[in-house]
Amino acid sequence: MGNNLTRRILADNVRLLRTKKRFSQEAIAEKANVGQNQISGIENEHSNPSLDTIIKIANALDVKVSDLFME
Repeated sequence: MGNNLTRRILADNVRLLRTKKRFSQEAIAEKANVGQNQISGIENEHSNPSLDTIIKIANALDVKVSDLFME
């Protein structure tokens, strides 16, 4: 899987799961203890989040890390 494709899949899944659970970017950022600009950057494919950040977001969304990378 190419880096751009991985970023797009992560972006789409974070956005989809966040909106499905009716969280704003700000709310999920607070719940994950990361910056709102980081959530925005991930959803807009402008960010390469660390594994720690990905784990925090998965926990905040109550999903497995692997769910964030499923096509």
